[in-house]
Amino acid sequence: MVYICYNNVIITLIKGTLMKISIKNIFKNILIFFILLTSISAVAVLLNYEQNNSFVKVEILNTQKDIIKDLKKIDKNDVELALIQYNGKSTQLQYQINKLHELYKYDITGRYVLNNSKEYQNDLKALLDLIEIFNTKAYSYYKLDDASNNTLIEFDKAYSNLETKINTMIFQNINYDNQKLQFINKLSIITFLLVMFFSIWYYNRLKKIYADITYLQSPSASKSDHQIHTVEADAILIRMKRKPDSKTNPTNIDPVTKINNNNGLVNEYSQKKNFKESNFTSVCLLEVDNFSKTNRAFNQEFSQAVLKKIAYTISLFEQATDVIARTDYNQFTVVLSRDSKEKAFKDMQTIREAIAELKFATQTKVPVQITVSGGFIIKPNNLTLSNAMIQAKKILSFAQTDQTNRILQQRDMEGVKI
Repeated sequence: MVYICYNNVIITLIKGTLMKISIKNIFKNILIFFILLTSISAVAVLLNYEQNNSFVKVEILNTQKDIIKDLKKIDKNDVELALIQYNGKSTQLQYQINKLHELYKYDITGRYVLNNSKEYQNDLKALLDLIEIFNTKAYSYYKLDDASNNTLIEFDKAYSNLETKINTMIFQNINYDNQKLQFINKLSIITFLLVMFFSIWYYNRLKKIYADITYLQSPSASKSDHQIHTVEADAILIRMKRKPDSKTNPTNIDPVTKINNNNGLVNEYSQKKNFKESNFTSVCLLEVDNFSKTNRAFNQEFSQAVLKKIAYTISLFEQATDVIARTDYNQFTVVLSRDSKEKAFKDMQTIREAIAELKFATQTKVPVQITVSGGFIIKPNNLTLSNAMIQAKKILSFAQTDQTNRILQQRDMEGVKI
């Protein structure tokens, strides 16, 4: 029986692990996905380059048509000049053929996808043969002053055959381009589907990773039903649960306000102090004005209601990396983590103003305004929390000397040794 139970536990754990995703594998696959996208982009650049070469190829063929037309129109009255023009035009024809050979070296799709290498090489060879025949007939025609009608007929026939071949190659190139376009369309559709699928796929997984990180950053009781999605977060959570949660330990909770007491403050601060190392950490001691333990102006029930409402108001501004606690009868300690000193002080001022706007009424229905005063400091990394609280308390005492409902900073005590 023990053996069976043990196996069942193992199977359950394995199933639970298999259902969870691995952050390591996700980011590894994302890297592969971006490599694939980069490769597809490289293919797209190559196809664009080949398309440009296709236009150049058509221009070359049209240029050849223009050259043979010019050769056909050379004036025979001056034989010497006609031969010079002939030599120049015939040389251009040979040069254009060489350019067509060079362009095909970069036609990767035609050579390896459409597999038209043999067909294209045969076309170029046939074109070259027709050019040589045309050049021979043209030379014979322009060299002889009294060229016979037979010579002219052969020249016209060579011209007609060459022009027909060039036109055939132009139309054949259009056919090649159509085949490439179909290939590009298929590649585009596949790429779009891949990008859409993996974008949705990784969005859902990254969303789960973010949810796990958010939960691990502040695993409050309100998130106790959160389901861990990743293997790594599950492992971290197991390690975290080895230590008692300060917010569920009664010895760390103030019984009146249900927020941290001094022990809870120290424990929670030790857990959160390294969450955002680049941020500034501020410590502010807030004390309820005219609300001391020795001089109680209100009954216990009203006093506790005031303290509860103040604690609740402060908690409304609490972020995941913040720590709040009731550290004395009428004192609250607020530890903030912000990206700037000014933001931390501004948030404390907002908390003070929110408390001042609270409405309280005694049993005699007389409205009472409750305010707080505070001592605020930015805690250096080399200063302990307890020492920071001592300095903040000195600033608080100075702030209450002649006025209430204000928060002072260390710079407000120029000339005063703390």
